[in-house]
Amino acid sequence: MKNENKVNRILNLLISEYPDAGTMLVFNTRFELLVAVILSAQSTDSQVNRVTAELFKKYRKPEDFADLNLAELEGLIKGVGLHKSKAKNIKAMSELLINKHGGQIPANLEGLMKLPGVGRKTANVMLAVGFDLPGLGVDTHVHRVSKRLGLATGKTADKTEKELKALIPRELWSKSHHLFIWHGRRVCKARKPLCAKCVLEELCQKNLER
Repeated sequence: MKNENKVNRILNLLISEYPDAGTMLVFNTRFELLVAVILSAQSTDSQVNRVTAELFKKYRKPEDFADLNLAELEGLIKGVGLHKSKAKNIKAMSELLINKHGGQIPANLEGLMKLPGVGRKTANVMLAVGFDLPGLGVDTHVHRVSKRLGLATGKTADKTEKELKALIPRELWSKSHHLFIWHGRRVCKARKPLCAKCVLEELCQKNLER
């Protein structure tokens, strides 16, 4: 099967299976989304949402976070992993937005990745979710699912992103990101994938290689 046909079949099946696939993070503004995505590294969305439900009641803008004492910010986000490094990055990111961007978040990959705490995955998520622009962030779920399906062979997230973007139509990058994540969380799990319940079982690389 040609890769283009395989991708189309995979995406169509996943769209039917998860018609509401989208971000699970709760936010009201682009800046809140950026903070939430930074917090989500090595944490679950439910963990992040519990923390931001309280955090965003009082702190909503770059100025709010820039004015916070670092130790105080660490305490406010202690419910997520790596909270000390994330607090440092969020404070520095807020200060940079104020000093260099007039408080506005850059709407391009290069500008986003110059912000403290923002790597390629976070930048792609911001483009896709925050700006409704093409973006395909690769987290552990996207990386795992795409490799199992034979859509990517890269050992790193950056390589997988490059392979997927070359294979998937640009207008479907953002949707694909969410579809792979939802499928990875619900069915194509890391340790005990639920293959018997998988709508993509016949397209899985392990079966095609038999």
